[in-house]
Amino acid sequence: MKIVVLGSGIIGTSTAWWLRHAGHEVEVIDRCTGPAQETSFANGGQISVSYAEPWANPQAPLKLMKWMFKDDAPLLFRPQFDWRQWLWGAAFLRECLPSRLAPNIRAMVRLAQYSRDTLGEMRNELGIQYDQLERGILNFYRDHEEFDASQHAADLMRDFGVDRRIISADEVVNIEPALAPHRASIVGGDFTADDESGDAHAFTVELAKLSEHAGVQFRFSTRITRLVCESGRASYVEVIDQHGKYEKIRADGFVVALGSFTPQLMRPLGVFCQIYPTKGYSASFPVIDPATAPTVSLTDSGHKVVFTRLGNTLRMAGTAELSGYTRTLNAARCEAMTRIARELFPHALDFDAVQYWSGLRPSTPSNVPIVGRSRIPNIFINAGHGTLGWTMGAGSGRALADIVSGKRPEPEFPFIGL
Repeated sequence: MKIVVLGSGIIGTSTAWWLRHAGHEVEVIDRCTGPAQETSFANGGQISVSYAEPWANPQAPLKLMKWMFKDDAPLLFRPQFDWRQWLWGAAFLRECLPSRLAPNIRAMVRLAQYSRDTLGEMRNELGIQYDQLERGILNFYRDHEEFDASQHAADLMRDFGVDRRIISADEVVNIEPALAPHRASIVGGDFTADDESGDAHAFTVELAKLSEHAGVQFRFSTRITRLVCESGRASYVEVIDQHGKYEKIRADGFVVALGSFTPQLMRPLGVFCQIYPTKGYSASFPVIDPATAPTVSLTDSGHKVVFTRLGNTLRMAGTAELSGYTRTLNAARCEAMTRIARELFPHALDFDAVQYWSGLRPSTPSNVPIVGRSRIPNIFINAGHGTLGWTMGAGSGRALADIVSGKRPEPEFPFIGL
């Protein structure tokens, strides 16, 4: 079959690769000038099965109320005159019910584990280099109450087969000596040795090159205007290329992997996707003293930020801002990130050469992504991965390609339309 994939981030490009691997004719369309230039461009770099847990949990509503008026809060809700935001917020509160936590974690962990395994296979078979490190992910705590509360989540993860191990403060420092100057303030941590890190943008760019070599056609700088259905099936997608030329591209099937913009394309077709953008920030610092910079990917639980070593750069990422579709950088949040990095690693980084970035994470209220066949038989959706697009990208693409090919995907997951 001829399949058109809309979107060339980690999700869309992985889907295209696996569709081509299954023997389909594949074409990828994206408005950007190349692959992975939006949400996949500068994320936190963690392949974090151990933190495949939803923001929606019984403690979240109270925390949101406390953070609402703090510009540097880890999770910030900016009310908009947007009915989509309010509907999403109501659904989020429903997902905070205690009965929803375990099912959501189970679904996220299953897809994340499958994806991490798939990524490892692709890395070994294709030889892609993306500043990958297989040194695990270390989460450290500086608050006794938060550390104690985290052990319940770690227990849940272990129940689902994730070896998220609770460790002492001394073990934290042994695993990552760059934290030694802060030993007195660290109360403990947890560590998952199987987790990984790497540059999602670099991986996606290389995978796109390999996909093109395998026969996938990429159309960049091409704006998608609408999907058109005839007789209950999608017939073609309307696009406008970089020269302003209008075109209809016909196919047997269409995969919508447009991240936060997926609902806007699907809504006119009567398909409702409860996805809303949560703006995340990153700061990339050149490493000037490797001896005092971390080499294990870190999560600072108190500040809800991560640190990942990508070659000679330390990528810091985190925070979530529900403020619509703007990617405007909030100066207070950028300054807060630099302040945290300077406090932790004062001699390791060039703070004058920091590069800030923001991206729109496509988030569902439950944090469980939407993967599968829509109610329109030949339109497939692969979106809504939130903070875990890099963690789940390779596996989501492989699973969606199976669904398009009429096969049952391997992971136990609530795929739509099956």
